[in-house]
Amino acid sequence: MQIIPIHIEKEIEPNDDLSEIILNSGKLNDGDILVIAQKVISKQEGRLIDLSTVVPSLLAEGISSEYQKDPKITELILSESKRIVRMTNGIMIVETHHGFICANAGVDESNVKEGYATLLPVNSDVSAQKIREKIFEQSKKNVAIIISDTFGRPFRMGQTNHAIGVSGLNPILDYEGTFDSFNKILRVTAIAIADELASASELVMGKSLKCPVAIIRNYSFKSENHSVNELIRSENEDLFR
Repeated sequence: MQIIPIHIEKEIEPNDDLSEIILNSGKLNDGDILVIAQKVISKQEGRLIDLSTVVPSLLAEGISSEYQKDPKITELILSESKRIVRMTNGIMIVETHHGFICANAGVDESNVKEGYATLLPVNSDVSAQKIREKIFEQSKKNVAIIISDTFGRPFRMGQTNHAIGVSGLNPILDYEGTFDSFNKILRVTAIAIADELASASELVMGKSLKCPVAIIRNYSFKSENHSVNELIRSENEDLFR
């Protein structure tokens, strides 16, 4: 398996043809998996917010006063959240409208100009599907797409890339019903391959290398239609809610 970085010098702007930019920046093969950083998707889809236009609510003002946060950022976090999971030490862990549990609802001020912040795409599965279809239309290459973002993890230090949108592959490789090396039937083993591929891609993408896209090549998978929602544990199976 290869992980190939695609460097893009251009600052992505709303309505840029991201598929064309990717195709002009790297050579794709049939069966490749493209891992694309959420930040460029958000920029392309106009999810870049001018903080001077944000009016904090009384709730945002109160939370910000207690936790030493910018009330405008807090307001964006609240607007992008279904519920607050935990607030402590200036950190807000929330459940987004997509169902992701993450810090600050994915609201991010990094890699954007001063006074702006990005929000997560409204529907990253749809974003991934559009890019996949356009790449096929423009190049006749059948690829899969993973849109990734960096999340922290309970019980573990450090952040890793996670899949927040997929198109063209099953995000989970389920071994249930197959046999292990001692001929025992596996009953519960399901590997979150979309998260693993997203995390592996971060090793070449970095955070300041102008490399928002990576090609995963020679990884065997079936081209199927699935949703990133399959990675979200249902409430009745979640032991920590």
